[in-house]
Amino acid sequence: MSQRRYQSVIQYLSEGIAAGNWPVDAQVPSENELVELCSVSRMTARRALEELTEAGVLYRVQGKGTFVSPPKMQASFVEVRNIADEVRALGQHYGNVVKTLLAEVPPPKVAALFGLAEKATAFHSIILHLENKLPVQLEDRWVNPNAVPEYLRQDFTRETPNVYLSRIAPLTAAEHVIEAHLPDLKQKRLLQLSEVEACLVVHRTTWSGNTPISYATLYHPGTRYRLAGRIGAGSTAPLPIEEIHV
Repeated sequence: MSQRRYQSVIQYLSEGIAAGNWPVDAQVPSENELVELCSVSRMTARRALEELTEAGVLYRVQGKGTFVSPPKMQASFVEVRNIADEVRALGQHYGNVVKTLLAEVPPPKVAALFGLAEKATAFHSIILHLENKLPVQLEDRWVNPNAVPEYLRQDFTRETPNVYLSRIAPLTAAEHVIEAHLPDLKQKRLLQLSEVEACLVVHRTTWSGNTPISYATLYHPGTRYRLAGRIGAGSTAPLPIEEIHV
């Protein structure tokens, strides 16, 4: 399967969704229809649909087909917090080290989320956040270049990406996926983990209006970090996911 053909199907669907050809909850073309529309094999069409589904752009209904996902999956249930504020609120000193800040071709699911053409680049930053010089979070973030064109020009030692993005493209929706993770050698070294220590990982997607702004993967030392949330009976306020150092 050629990468060009596979990406062409993703681009066809992403551009159609962005143009309003298929609004939220509308059914997109089936595998067989994509074979005809895009002149690709059924395997190529299936892979494109699977990637867009994994990225949250589409969702499947058994026996019915594939449909366009709402862009605000969890807007009323989560609140994104700035790690620098969390550290300072505990009376500790915050600092960070910018490891990467450049334009790169993103993974397919990120390209699909942002609706990027084949081989188009997105903005990529990797930042190590510190509490009293001890690593508490490794932030690996992709940013939509069409929504935030000046991202690479920022000094993130002075203002975190969270603060900058909230100011430039105010958050209206966010989705969090939380999981345990066995770190690779690079993550283990940067976070100063022991041989047996796992990571707590948050995959965070954010939107401003209907525009996807960023996709970030946040790695935390399992023994020095926990996440907590609170549900209040009868409350309509957003439910925060609190990042707490332990």
